[in-house]
Amino acid sequence: MGFLRKFWNWLFVEDENGSSFRRFAAVITVFIALLVLVFNEDNLYRWIKAGIEIRNQERQKEWYMGEIERLDTEIETLKNDKDSLEKFAREEFLFAAPGEDVYIEE
Repeated sequence: MGFLRKFWNWLFVEDENGSSFRRFAAVITVFIALLVLVFNEDNLYRWIKAGIEIRNQERQKEWYMGEIERLDTEIETLKNDKDSLEKFAREEFLFAAPGEDVYIEE
């Protein structure tokens, strides 16, 4: 109980400089800042976590956009070049020409 009484007196009892109000204002400001930044529903922790998540999703989006461009280029190549289409079919789907033997290595 002595701690609370000392804190109360320090907070509200004026000293020779009359700085009681400044101490009170500082404590209230810190209290409100803690409420807003830590204990509020939209607190600082959630803001930081959301920012990190947004950055990760933007990086992932850039990677997928690069993959889409690469696949679009590959599709155009396969549409326009019969040799590359045949090579792709042989490698990916193990297609073979009639009378040709296929050997699979794993």
